[in-house]
Amino acid sequence: MALDKDADAARPWIEVAKPTHPSLIDTKHVVADLYNMVNVPTILWIDEEGKIVRPNDVAYGDNTWQEVTGLDADVHKGALRKWVKGGEVPFPLGRVRELQSLPTAEHQEARAEFAMAQYLWTQSKAEAAKRHFERAGELAPHDFTIRRGSMPMRDIDPMGEEFFKMAGEWAEAGNEWYHPLPEK
Repeated sequence: MALDKDADAARPWIEVAKPTHPSLIDTKHVVADLYNMVNVPTILWIDEEGKIVRPNDVAYGDNTWQEVTGLDADVHKGALRKWVKGGEVPFPLGRVRELQSLPTAEHQEARAEFAMAQYLWTQSKAEAAKRHFERAGELAPHDFTIRRGSMPMRDIDPMGEEFFKMAGEWAEAGNEWYHPLPEK
């Protein structure tokens, strides 16, 4: 699933991937809100009964970014295969609840600001939207689905100079991009 401003923004990535499954595009960040996703890529395992068996985690399909992230894609893929093929859940239910990241009141306010900004943006009120996008980022600076996700709607390249400046400041302040789950 892509978190993008519209289908056209996600289309090039989908066309390159040539998936054999439906590709979903969440233009309103509903899934990010429901599951407290704050960066991409984020994975979440939900079983056939609708229960979360592995809460939000970072995982990649291959090791393209391993040098940057230190994450080995094969570890996650191996655990996924064990679950899909053998029914081996990664964590008992109590541990899943312990590992779940829940939003704070301030983070929920940030998501409300982001939703207001998105609404104003769809109504062609970019200047009014800008204030709400900025406030959302101030309230939840750790949430890159908000901070980076708002960039295309503000005519800022989400892979451009402003993003890398923001990311550099975040890292220089000693913050992590991701908090990978333990394997047990």
